[in-house]
Amino acid sequence: MLLDGVRVLDFTQYVAGSGITRLMAELGAEILKIEIAPVGDPARLIPFVRDGRSGYFVQQNRGKQSLCVDFKRPETLDLIRELVPHCDVVVENFGPGVLEKRGLDYPQLRKLKPDVIMASVSAYGRVSPLSHKTGYDWIIQAFAGFMHMTGPKDGPPHPIGLALLDVNASVHGFAAVGYALYHHLRTGEGQYLDLSMVDAAFHMHDLNVHGPSVTNGEFKPHRMGTHHELIFPFGVFKGPTGYLCVAALQLQWKNVCECIGRLDLVNDERYDDGLKRAQRRDELIPIIEGWMATFKTNDEVLTMLDTHRVPATAVLSPADAKTHPYFIERGTIRAVPDRILGEIDIPGFPFRFSAQPELPAIEAPLLGEHNAAILSRVLGYNAGKIAALNDSGVLVSRPC
Repeated sequence: MLLDGVRVLDFTQYVAGSGITRLMAELGAEILKIEIAPVGDPARLIPFVRDGRSGYFVQQNRGKQSLCVDFKRPETLDLIRELVPHCDVVVENFGPGVLEKRGLDYPQLRKLKPDVIMASVSAYGRVSPLSHKTGYDWIIQAFAGFMHMTGPKDGPPHPIGLALLDVNASVHGFAAVGYALYHHLRTGEGQYLDLSMVDAAFHMHDLNVHGPSVTNGEFKPHRMGTHHELIFPFGVFKGPTGYLCVAALQLQWKNVCECIGRLDLVNDERYDDGLKRAQRRDELIPIIEGWMATFKTNDEVLTMLDTHRVPATAVLSPADAKTHPYFIERGTIRAVPDRILGEIDIPGFPFRFSAQPELPAIEAPLLGEHNAAILSRVLGYNAGKIAALNDSGVLVSRPC
């Protein structure tokens, strides 16, 4: 597998950090997940929970080994320091100051392993005027302008209905760690990666940032509702059996007109560019939706749009992925085993590597499941020493 031989010391929780090591585990990296007693990763508490097992935790932590410790004990910090020289990468997304107070920040870890790669994922970045603040996905959505751009035009800002920016930060982190490993391969040097969820989110803006600059402030980013205000047709339309999204740019306008049987609109000066059409969308939306209403189903509409090479799709619920051929055949949704929950559906691995066409058979760990295995295999601890750490409460485990 692509990351065979790479060992990661994983201090991550929830999604933004755990998603980095989740992706690395799928490529064969050995992930030593440090969990803090008594709860472990707080994602273990996030719904949906059955028989004490969180599906949320399972999705983000498959393929990892759990070492659960009492973080208040000095023996724990000694143990972690012993692990560092045996690891290639350290990933963490603790709150501000957590590792610094314990002498486990990058300057200290670098003394233990000069070529270590360390990635810190935080809401506002570690070197930042807001580094003291904590934040979760919706906080980042608000601060990075996503809520401002989402929702009805004349309504309040809306959150996006999934942890988009947590996952976005984790994929950015996955890429950053990969390039840091490549740099290490070429130079032997480690480095520190300061990953801000806000930076990763803001990087996703397109014309919202350059638009005001190019137009000398004339364009002001704002909520547009269900139809784009600069391009048409580019939005959500009511079809015969649900909603459809059509996203046609200038080069597809003729295709749209041919498809709906209105070639007279192609060269109509009122509609001959995307901005004009967008400004007169209230005239054009009824024409397109009226055409759609002549069909019995959305599928029939989409067949016609596809025939004329007009970009379009049905608006799907995530639940629709379970039976849709695309999601099934691409593995974009997949059923994975869990020893407590049984088989559950999760999103698939988003990358396709020809050098690793098959994904490993992996499961999420029980809390502290690998305490003894990690300490004996990596540090050479004998059974007596491990038993003493168990008896003193340094190590903790739980069967869920």
